[in-house]
Amino acid sequence: MIYEVEGDILLTRAQIVAHGVCANDPMNQGLAKTLHENFPVMHKEFHHWCHQHHPKPGEVWLWAGLPRPKIAHLIIKEGGYSHHPEPVKTSTTHIKHALHALKKLALKENFTSIALPRLGTGLGGIEWELILPIIHQELGSLAIPVYVYSAYKPHKCALEPKK
Repeated sequence: MIYEVEGDILLTRAQIVAHGVCANDPMNQGLAKTLHENFPVMHKEFHHWCHQHHPKPGEVWLWAGLPRPKIAHLIIKEGGYSHHPEPVKTSTTHIKHALHALKKLALKENFTSIALPRLGTGLGGIEWELILPIIHQELGSLAIPVYVYSAYKPHKCALEPKK
């Protein structure tokens, strides 16, 4: 079940926090920056995984370095392999494929809940009205709560309904 909530995704009770990145993302802006600052080991392990696997848009890497939250890195942008990467816009196709991969991982790993930000709308440059239907299409059939943080409210816990 998908719930749109307002609050600070870092205060979620969800088992999984998912966010959008590109391969080898420097994680120096937005939610990625905050996750990088809070979990520097996660950032190092993500880069190690990228160097070993050379992920493409549409893939997911799960960092399970803490019991909660686990962080799902959704590869929703191209690039990340040059020394001076140019900003790359996110595509709805990449988001759709990454969410599909997240759904498969959620089923395989028996996730209990997922929290998502407004994927692809900040640095990605896509209108939220195009993204929300993709989230419903790809994750709406999951039998777990999926909390979509449609409005960021710093230091505020969202009202996350139970399943």
